[in-house]
Amino acid sequence: MPVFDPIHDKHALLHRLQDGGGLTVACYCAAWCDTCSEYRPQFQALAEKWPAHAFVWIDIEESPELLGDEDVENFPTLLIQSPEGNLFFGTMLPHIGHLDRLIRSLEEHAPVSLSGPGPLHALLGPAVANGN
Repeated sequence: MPVFDPIHDKHALLHRLQDGGGLTVACYCAAWCDTCSEYRPQFQALAEKWPAHAFVWIDIEESPELLGDEDVENFPTLLIQSPEGNLFFGTMLPHIGHLDRLIRSLEEHAPVSLSGPGPLHALLGPAVANGN
């Protein structure tokens, strides 16, 4: 499964998010960040390992609206959402194994909704409706 880019894959991403099922795993990064550049191929490989989940790569400078009222202070910052709400939002060390274990644990245990950005499909929705 590919990693969605909300700028180039907006319609496909919105469709995937609205279909529900699986988790949404979003990585907030920046194009200038060397750590993000090194992390991205690993994030892509993880997306291929977990095809039931939607993986999204969000450049915070290109798509700041996808943060809602939240700020990113360090990279990578990860958001994991279920249809019921946010399960994780925060900075994680750039070791893909940590994210892999977190996803596995969230699949195995009852989720607890946390603060963080609103549902990505809602944050994407108005832009799609305007043809962007």
